[in-house]
Amino acid sequence: MSSQHPPTKRQKRDDYRKAHKDDNIAQLPKKKFYRQRAHANPFSDHQLTYPASPDLMDWTSYYPAYITPNTGPEEPNDHQETRIKQLSKDITVADIGCGFGGLLVALAPKLSDELLIGMEIRTQVTEFVQDKIKALRSQNADSGLYQNIACLRANTMKFLPNFFRKGQLSKIFLCFPDPHFKARKHKARIVSLTLNSEYAFAMKPGGIVYTITDVEDLHKWMVKHLEEHPSFERVGREEEAEDECVKIMMVETEEGKKVERNKGDKFVACFRRLGDPPWP
Repeated sequence: MSSQHPPTKRQKRDDYRKAHKDDNIAQLPKKKFYRQRAHANPFSDHQLTYPASPDLMDWTSYYPAYITPNTGPEEPNDHQETRIKQLSKDITVADIGCGFGGLLVALAPKLSDELLIGMEIRTQVTEFVQDKIKALRSQNADSGLYQNIACLRANTMKFLPNFFRKGQLSKIFLCFPDPHFKARKHKARIVSLTLNSEYAFAMKPGGIVYTITDVEDLHKWMVKHLEEHPSFERVGREEEAEDECVKIMMVETEEGKKVERNKGDKFVACFRRLGDPPWP
Protein backbone atom coordinates (compact mmCIF):
# COMPACT_ATOMS: atom_id res chain seq x y z
CA MET A 1 0.00 0.00 0.00
CA SER A 2 1.56 3.25 -1.16
CA SER A 3 1.69 6.22 1.12
CA GLN A 4 1.28 9.73 -0.25
CA HIS A 5 3.84 12.23 0.95
CA PRO A 6 2.49 15.57 2.18
CA PRO A 7 3.29 18.52 -0.10
CA THR A 8 6.55 20.33 0.53
CA LYS A 9 6.70 24.03 1.33
CA ARG A 10 7.81 24.72 -2.22
CA GLN A 11 4.87 22.76 -3.62
CA LYS A 12 2.49 24.68 -1.38
CA ARG A 13 3.94 27.98 -2.59
CA ASP A 14 3.72 26.92 -6.24
CA ASP A 15 0.13 25.66 -5.84
CA TYR A 16 -0.94 28.87 -4.08
CA ARG A 17 0.58 31.14 -6.72
CA LYS A 18 -0.93 29.09 -9.52
CA ALA A 19 -4.37 29.30 -7.92
CA HIS A 20 -3.94 33.04 -7.42
CA LYS A 21 -3.55 33.57 -11.16
CA ASP A 22 -7.32 33.41 -11.52
CA ASP A 23 -8.25 36.69 -13.20
CA ASN A 24 -11.36 37.05 -11.06
CA ILE A 25 -9.65 36.65 -7.70
CA ALA A 26 -9.90 39.72 -5.46
CA GLN A 27 -8.15 38.36 -2.39
CA LEU A 28 -4.80 39.98 -1.62
CA PRO A 29 -1.86 37.56 -1.99
CA LYS A 30 -0.05 36.28 1.10
CA LYS A 31 3.60 37.23 1.19
CA LYS A 32 4.71 33.93 2.76
CA PHE A 33 3.97 32.14 -0.52
CA TYR A 34 6.31 34.43 -2.48
CA ARG A 35 9.43 34.27 -0.34
CA GLN A 36 12.81 34.80 -1.94
CA ARG A 37 16.28 35.94 -0.92
CA ALA A 38 16.49 39.53 0.28
CA HIS A 39 18.74 40.60 -2.60
CA ALA A 40 19.85 39.39 -6.03
CA ASN A 41 23.16 39.77 -7.84
CA PRO A 42 22.59 42.45 -10.51
CA PHE A 43 25.55 41.19 -12.54
CA SER A 44 24.14 37.67 -12.97
CA ASP A 45 22.34 36.53 -16.09
CA HIS A 46 18.70 36.63 -15.00
CA GLN A 47 17.23 35.70 -18.40
CA LEU A 48 15.29 38.94 -18.59
CA THR A 49 13.14 40.20 -21.42
CA TYR A 50 13.60 43.84 -22.36
CA PRO A 51 12.92 46.04 -25.41
CA ALA A 52 15.66 47.18 -27.75
CA SER A 53 14.41 50.75 -27.22
CA PRO A 54 11.63 52.49 -25.25
CA ASP A 55 9.50 52.88 -28.38
CA LEU A 56 9.40 49.09 -28.75
CA MET A 57 8.08 48.44 -25.23
CA ASP A 58 4.45 47.33 -25.12
CA TRP A 59 3.07 48.55 -21.78
CA THR A 60 -0.58 47.78 -22.52
CA SER A 61 -0.76 44.57 -20.50
CA TYR A 62 0.52 46.51 -17.48
CA TYR A 63 -1.87 49.47 -17.83
CA PRO A 64 -4.98 48.15 -19.64
CA ALA A 65 -7.08 51.14 -18.55
CA TYR A 66 -4.76 53.52 -20.40
CA ILE A 67 -4.61 51.88 -23.83
CA THR A 68 -5.06 54.33 -26.68
CA PRO A 69 -7.84 52.99 -28.96
CA ASN A 70 -7.16 51.88 -32.54
CA THR A 71 -3.38 52.04 -32.46
CA GLY A 72 -2.49 48.50 -33.46
CA PRO A 73 -0.62 46.26 -33.48
CA GLU A 74 -0.92 46.06 -37.24
CA GLU A 75 0.47 43.50 -39.63
CA PRO A 76 3.95 44.56 -40.76
CA ASN A 77 4.81 44.92 -44.43
CA ASP A 78 8.14 45.16 -46.21
CA HIS A 79 8.56 48.81 -45.25
CA GLN A 80 6.90 48.93 -41.83
CA GLU A 81 7.58 47.22 -38.52
CA THR A 82 4.73 46.02 -36.30
CA ARG A 83 3.22 49.03 -34.58
CA ILE A 84 3.31 48.82 -30.80
CA LYS A 85 0.12 49.69 -28.96
CA GLN A 86 0.40 53.01 -27.18
CA LEU A 87 -0.75 54.32 -23.82
CA SER A 88 -2.69 57.55 -23.45
CA LYS A 89 0.10 58.90 -21.22
CA ASP A 90 3.72 58.11 -20.41
CA ILE A 91 5.07 56.51 -17.27
CA THR A 92 6.61 59.29 -15.20
CA VAL A 93 7.41 57.66 -11.84
CA ALA A 94 9.76 54.70 -11.28
CA ASP A 95 10.29 52.82 -8.03
CA ILE A 96 13.58 51.01 -8.64
CA GLY A 97 13.89 47.90 -6.53
CA CYS A 98 10.26 48.20 -5.48
CA GLY A 99 10.28 45.13 -3.22
CA PHE A 100 6.80 44.00 -2.19
CA GLY A 101 5.16 47.13 -3.60
CA GLY A 102 4.16 49.01 -0.45
CA LEU A 103 5.31 52.36 -1.79
CA LEU A 104 3.63 51.84 -5.17
CA VAL A 105 0.29 51.06 -3.57
CA ALA A 106 0.52 54.04 -1.20
CA LEU A 107 1.49 56.47 -3.97
CA ALA A 108 -1.20 55.31 -6.42
CA PRO A 109 -4.04 57.50 -5.04
CA LYS A 110 -1.69 60.39 -4.23
CA LEU A 111 -0.29 60.53 -7.77
CA SER A 112 -3.53 59.56 -9.49
CA ASP A 113 -2.76 61.57 -12.64
CA GLU A 114 0.55 59.81 -13.23
CA LEU A 115 1.59 56.29 -14.26
CA LEU A 116 3.94 54.56 -11.82
CA ILE A 117 6.10 51.52 -12.48
CA GLY A 118 7.81 49.33 -9.91
CA MET A 119 10.95 47.59 -11.19
CA GLU A 120 12.12 44.52 -9.30
CA ILE A 121 14.75 41.92 -10.21
CA ARG A 122 13.49 39.04 -8.03
CA THR A 123 11.02 36.77 -9.81
CA GLN A 124 8.70 35.79 -6.97
CA VAL A 125 8.66 39.28 -5.46
CA THR A 126 7.66 40.72 -8.84
CA GLU A 127 4.93 38.10 -9.09
CA PHE A 128 3.64 39.04 -5.63
CA VAL A 129 3.36 42.73 -6.54
CA GLN A 130 1.63 41.91 -9.82
CA ASP A 131 -0.89 39.67 -8.05
CA LYS A 132 -1.43 42.32 -5.38
CA ILE A 133 -2.15 45.00 -7.97
CA LYS A 134 -4.52 42.68 -9.81
CA ALA A 135 -6.43 42.00 -6.57
CA LEU A 136 -6.56 45.71 -5.65
CA ARG A 137 -7.91 46.59 -9.09
CA SER A 138 -10.58 43.93 -8.71
CA GLN A 139 -11.54 45.21 -5.26
CA ASN A 140 -11.77 48.79 -6.55
CA ALA A 141 -13.33 48.15 -9.96
CA ASP A 142 -15.97 50.86 -9.46
CA SER A 143 -13.52 53.63 -8.55
CA GLY A 144 -10.73 52.63 -10.96
CA LEU A 145 -8.10 52.89 -8.23
CA TYR A 146 -4.70 51.25 -8.79
CA GLN A 147 -5.04 51.20 -12.57
CA ASN A 148 -2.10 53.63 -12.67
CA ILE A 149 0.49 51.31 -11.07
CA ALA A 150 2.25 48.22 -12.37
CA CYS A 151 5.28 46.08 -11.65
CA LEU A 152 7.88 44.82 -14.10
CA ARG A 153 10.71 42.34 -13.62
CA ALA A 154 13.83 44.17 -14.73
CA ASN A 155 17.47 44.81 -13.96
CA THR A 156 17.69 48.59 -14.04
CA MET A 157 21.45 48.55 -13.48
CA LYS A 158 21.76 47.13 -16.99
CA PHE A 159 18.65 48.12 -18.92
CA LEU A 160 17.12 51.37 -17.62
CA PRO A 161 17.60 53.28 -20.93
CA ASN A 162 15.80 50.45 -22.76
CA PHE A 163 12.56 51.38 -21.00
CA PHE A 164 12.57 55.20 -20.72
CA ARG A 165 13.22 57.99 -23.19
CA LYS A 166 15.34 61.00 -22.39
CA GLY A 167 13.58 63.30 -19.92
CA GLN A 168 10.58 61.00 -19.45
CA LEU A 169 10.57 60.55 -15.66
CA SER A 170 9.66 63.11 -13.01
CA LYS A 171 10.38 60.92 -9.97
CA ILE A 172 12.74 58.03 -9.20
CA PHE A 173 12.60 56.25 -5.85
CA LEU A 174 15.60 54.31 -4.47
CA CYS A 175 14.28 52.88 -1.22
CA PHE A 176 16.37 50.73 1.11
CA PRO A 177 18.68 49.38 -1.63
CA ASP A 178 21.13 46.56 -0.98
CA PRO A 179 24.00 48.19 0.98
CA HIS A 180 26.69 45.82 -0.37
CA PHE A 181 28.84 46.35 2.71
CA LYS A 182 32.09 44.84 1.39
CA ALA A 183 34.29 47.28 -0.53
CA ARG A 184 34.68 44.88 -3.45
CA LYS A 185 30.85 44.87 -3.76
CA HIS A 186 30.44 48.64 -3.87
CA LYS A 187 30.35 48.49 -7.67
CA ALA A 188 26.95 46.79 -7.31
CA ARG A 189 25.40 49.68 -5.37
CA ILE A 190 22.41 51.27 -7.05
CA VAL A 191 23.98 54.75 -6.89
CA SER A 192 27.24 55.35 -8.75
CA LEU A 193 28.68 57.87 -11.19
CA THR A 194 27.65 55.73 -14.17
CA LEU A 195 24.14 54.92 -12.92
CA ASN A 196 23.56 58.53 -11.88
CA SER A 197 24.17 59.52 -15.51
CA GLU A 198 21.49 57.05 -16.58
CA TYR A 199 19.07 58.47 -14.00
CA ALA A 200 19.87 61.96 -15.30
CA PHE A 201 19.19 60.83 -18.87
CA ALA A 202 15.76 59.43 -17.98
CA MET A 203 14.70 62.39 -15.81
CA LYS A 204 13.29 65.70 -16.91
CA PRO A 205 14.79 68.90 -15.46
CA GLY A 206 13.21 69.58 -12.08
CA GLY A 207 12.54 65.88 -11.45
CA ILE A 208 13.46 64.39 -8.08
CA VAL A 209 15.49 61.33 -7.09
CA TYR A 210 14.31 60.11 -3.66
CA THR A 211 16.69 58.01 -1.56
CA ILE A 212 16.16 56.36 1.83
CA THR A 213 18.15 53.76 3.78
CA ASP A 214 18.73 52.61 7.33
CA VAL A 215 22.47 52.21 6.69
CA GLU A 216 24.30 55.46 7.40
CA ASP A 217 27.38 54.46 5.39
CA LEU A 218 25.23 53.82 2.32
CA HIS A 219 23.38 57.10 2.89
CA LYS A 220 26.69 58.99 2.88
CA TRP A 221 27.75 57.10 -0.26
CA MET A 222 24.57 58.01 -2.13
CA VAL A 223 24.75 61.65 -1.02
CA LYS A 224 28.40 61.92 -2.06
CA HIS A 225 27.91 60.40 -5.50
CA LEU A 226 24.76 62.34 -6.31
CA GLU A 227 26.17 65.64 -5.04
CA GLU A 228 29.29 65.11 -7.16
CA HIS A 229 27.25 64.52 -10.30
CA PRO A 230 26.81 67.73 -12.37
CA SER A 231 23.18 66.93 -13.22
CA PHE A 232 21.91 66.89 -9.62
CA GLU A 233 21.64 69.18 -6.63
CA ARG A 234 20.43 68.24 -3.18
CA VAL A 235 16.96 69.41 -2.18
CA GLY A 236 16.88 71.60 0.93
CA ARG A 237 15.83 70.02 4.23
CA GLU A 238 12.75 72.25 4.57
CA GLU A 239 11.46 71.41 1.08
CA GLU A 240 12.25 67.74 1.67
CA ALA A 241 10.29 67.69 4.93
CA GLU A 242 7.22 69.17 3.21
CA ASP A 243 7.27 66.75 0.28
CA GLU A 244 4.27 64.41 0.52
CA CYS A 245 6.19 61.67 -1.29
CA VAL A 246 8.93 61.76 1.35
CA LYS A 247 6.35 61.36 4.10
CA ILE A 248 4.89 58.33 2.33
CA MET A 249 8.32 56.87 1.56
CA MET A 250 9.26 57.06 5.24
CA VAL A 251 6.42 54.82 6.41
CA GLU A 252 4.97 52.75 3.57
CA THR A 253 7.78 50.51 2.32
CA GLU A 254 8.10 47.06 3.88
CA GLU A 255 11.72 47.73 4.82
CA GLY A 256 10.74 51.06 6.35
CA LYS A 257 8.12 49.36 8.51
CA LYS A 258 10.69 46.80 9.62
CA VAL A 259 13.12 49.57 10.60
CA GLU A 260 10.29 51.27 12.50
CA ARG A 261 9.53 48.08 14.45
CA ASN A 262 13.20 47.69 15.32
CA LYS A 263 13.43 51.36 16.30
CA GLY A 264 16.19 51.97 13.78
CA ASP A 265 17.22 55.15 11.99
CA LYS A 266 16.14 56.23 8.51
CA PHE A 267 18.34 58.46 6.40
CA VAL A 268 16.66 60.45 3.61
CA ALA A 269 18.16 62.56 0.84
CA CYS A 270 16.47 63.96 -2.27
CA PHE A 271 18.13 65.38 -5.37
CA ARG A 272 16.75 67.62 -8.11
CA ARG A 273 17.60 67.09 -11.75
CA LEU A 274 19.23 70.25 -13.08
CA GLY A 275 18.76 71.49 -16.60
CA ASP A 276 21.49 70.66 -19.09
CA PRO A 277 23.86 73.55 -19.86
CA PRO A 278 23.65 75.01 -23.37
CA TRP A 279 26.03 73.71 -25.97
CA PRO A 280 28.94 76.11 -26.63
